[in-house]
Amino acid sequence: KEMQVEVKNLQERLGTTFVFVTHDQDEALVMSDRIAVLNDGRVEQIGGPEEIYQRPRTRFVAEFLAVRNVLRARVAGGSPQGVRLRTDGGLDLLAADDGGFATDGPSWIGFRPERLRLCPPGSEGVAGTLDDEIYRGDHTEWRVRVGGELIAVTEDASAAATRRRGDAVGVLV
Repeated sequence: KEMQVEVKNLQERLGTTFVFVTHDQDEALVMSDRIAVLNDGRVEQIGGPEEIYQRPRTRFVAEFLAVRNVLRARVAGGSPQGVRLRTDGGLDLLAADDGGFATDGPSWIGFRPERLRLCPPGSEGVAGTLDDEIYRGDHTEWRVRVGGELIAVTEDASAAATRRRGDAVGVLV
């Protein structure tokens, strides 16, 4: 990790271009001003680290950058707030309309576990059930069954300590 920072600082001090090849997405995000994500020799997306991380344009890029929840959906309508989507498992979502959704066929949507929140059942969230847990020290990653979908939700370890598999929860998407 320290070497990554040193190489990045060296590149900036020298004011030259470095071409760095890696399969490690964290390393690419730390060391790059621009990233080209390749898949079988084909460029999937080029952009800055924040753009690639926040707005992956293909399923491959999303999965490469650890978007854990990638679901197939169809456009179910539009509104001033965004695009209404319905997943194959029956989950209804509202997404910002960036012009990337196919209106006549399936789309892939992705969201990160850390962007979701668990809340009490019956509150404003989508109803779900805790299916499985993965303890990671400072946080727990829950697998939550929502309709016909199984999604990952990250929660701080202290909050997760009171929950158990099988508990009913709400998920704020």
